[in-house]
Amino acid sequence: MRFRAKIVDLACLNHFSRVINTIAKLAKTCTLRLTVSKLYFILSDKVANGGVSMWCELCQGNFFDEFQMEGVAAEHNEIYLELVPENLSRALKTAQNAKAVKIKLTNKHCPCLRVAVELPSLSSSSRIVTHDIPVGVIPRRLWNDFREPSVPDFDVSIYLPVLKTMKSVVERMKNLSNSIVIEANLSGEMNLKIETDLVSVTTHFKDLGNPPWASEDGCQSSAQGRDLENMAEARIDIKKLQQLLAGQQVNPTKALCNIVSKRIVHFILLHEDVSLQYFVPALA
Repeated sequence: MRFRAKIVDLACLNHFSRVINTIAKLAKTCTLRLTVSKLYFILSDKVANGGVSMWCELCQGNFFDEFQMEGVAAEHNEIYLELVPENLSRALKTAQNAKAVKIKLTNKHCPCLRVAVELPSLSSSSRIVTHDIPVGVIPRRLWNDFREPSVPDFDVSIYLPVLKTMKSVVERMKNLSNSIVIEANLSGEMNLKIETDLVSVTTHFKDLGNPPWASEDGCQSSAQGRDLENMAEARIDIKKLQQLLAGQQVNPTKALCNIVSKRIVHFILLHEDVSLQYFVPALA
């Protein structure tokens, strides 16, 4: 089992750092899955137990100048590691204007991801700062626990408003209630509502647009023949929504959410080379 990678391009390095910072805000620990072409950051709290889950996918070719890996076996050419993303985020903070960053899986006293940051220096020799980030190697028999979450057949899919706007709305509401109702319809309308004994506040968004999921073969047929004005809604933990919005450093080109009434809200944030899915279960 071997893995080594190198980033030289500064723009790629900063972009990679932002992705890791976002993940560190969403998950205390997560699973890093390495394949030949992609990296995945996975948080699979069982949604059924009220936990959120996350699936973030990066094409390695868009970030790394060199990328070599050998998985646990020829037919299972993948590596699954458990790590604390905050540690990786911290290591990358020292690489703001680095000449190069190398990441390597090592096993001195315990398995580690070694992040070696080559910093520019005035003399001819370069300074190298290394960080050893402890990781756990996840055995092959447990890999099935980290499959991509399936997207349930949703009632409504809608583009999100500008995330900064949504974030400021949610931050104000957070002081009034622990939960928030997200409701949306197929006419591009979405409301964020909180209702307590003392106060009821609703923010309306219009003309957001609905993604063209309803394909010709009708595989998302639940949306067809439905009343376009009809609202689908789910009440979720406001902190989990705020975490997602506050952690955003990737500036997605597209952001949308799918609502399964009273069951789950599924957020999808897309950027050219990164896709982040975040599943928040509804509260009873």
